[in-house]
Amino acid sequence: MTENKQKQIKTLLGFAVGVVVMFLMQQYLFKAPSFDKQMVQLASELNKTCPMMIDAETRWDNTVALPGNTFQYNYTLINLLKDSTDLERIEEYLNPIILNTIKTNPDLKLFRDNNVIMSYNYKDKNSIHLFKLTFSPEQYK
Repeated sequence: MTENKQKQIKTLLGFAVGVVVMFLMQQYLFKAPSFDKQMVQLASELNKTCPMMIDAETRWDNTVALPGNTFQYNYTLINLLKDSTDLERIEEYLNPIILNTIKTNPDLKLFRDNNVIMSYNYKDKNSIHLFKLTFSPEQYK
């Protein structure tokens, strides 16, 4: 084998090894985070602004990324007590408002595009669970 041929083989082999190394680095070192990890990161970022008053009655306490591709918002209705509240009426009032927000809010497009189950959990002013509204992709698409 001639010296020129050996150089060509070494160059080709070096190039092939370089391509394999670059591919492996992209796959393992620079891999985009999974959507689950993105939801956890998003919840963490949103929680930096919590608690936050949404209106005179509602405090946004935090958000949580849950298993099963679910993202949950936790709220407290700061002036209500569970025993003296018509929960069914409140749920009937909030359900279409929240569903419309999920369908139309540009900030929730990422969730719509990834078929996230959206959950809205409410407590009373004593931190007693009131109700949870959950919306599946079938409901908001």
